[in-house]
Amino acid sequence: MIQAIRRRTNIYGAMAGIVPKTFLAYSLWVWVSLFLNTITMTILVFFWKAVYADTGTIAGLDLQTTLTYILLAQIFLPLGDLSMIFEFGYSLREGGIAHALLRPVDFQGGFYVQYMTQTLTSLFLQIPMALVAWLVFGLRFPTDLQLWAVFILSAILGRTILFFFDWMLACLTFYTTEVWGLGVLVYGASLFFSGSLVPLAMLPGWLQTFALATPFAQALYVPLSLLTGITPLSQAPMVLLIQVILLITLGVLSRLFFRVAVRKVTVQGG
Repeated sequence: MIQAIRRRTNIYGAMAGIVPKTFLAYSLWVWVSLFLNTITMTILVFFWKAVYADTGTIAGLDLQTTLTYILLAQIFLPLGDLSMIFEFGYSLREGGIAHALLRPVDFQGGFYVQYMTQTLTSLFLQIPMALVAWLVFGLRFPTDLQLWAVFILSAILGRTILFFFDWMLACLTFYTTEVWGLGVLVYGASLFFSGSLVPLAMLPGWLQTFALATPFAQALYVPLSLLTGITPLSQAPMVLLIQVILLITLGVLSRLFFRVAVRKVTVQGG
């Protein structure tokens, strides 16, 4: 038993170790992304300052709270990244899916380890963004350790929820030979429903309810709303309970989806 656990740990550790090396191999793209994200952050700051020019609050949020949320959303944007659709699609096109399915390791478990490692690596690379937000735009990071503890727990749960949802969407690639359209559609939906551009508290009641029910919001908006005080800390137990329920539900569904979809696999690359 111990040897089996140790062997599995070594396998997952090796898979996780590949992720940072991938970022190092494409260092130019990392710097380009940082530059573009800084421009996006600047545009969003001036946009929201213009929106608040003639009003004190919107949906109960003042300018400082909104700017704090928006800046943190740009820093923690990797929490809402989706990649499974393109991972599956390209693997199917190149034939790599056949080799992956034959490996003596849980297919979904391996992807989850890489998914979370990629998230941690991406967050580490956001440190320059955090410095820009602090030094240029005057971002004041929350100092309450309890807020950060709840945020981290909620972020882990939310990221896992999004992984299972992303996995289910990726299963659709087994039924098609082109994934670009599906990937772009999901990316567009995630930008809005994750709350990366607009705090979901500003949406109309019915739309806010729908958005909060999506995995996109659970991954980014829900943790950040707790960190910034948009959602009171007293509501954290209920928020976390909802996330646990969603995690278990989507976890089970993702396994079932894959079990059915993998029977339709068509390898284009050989």
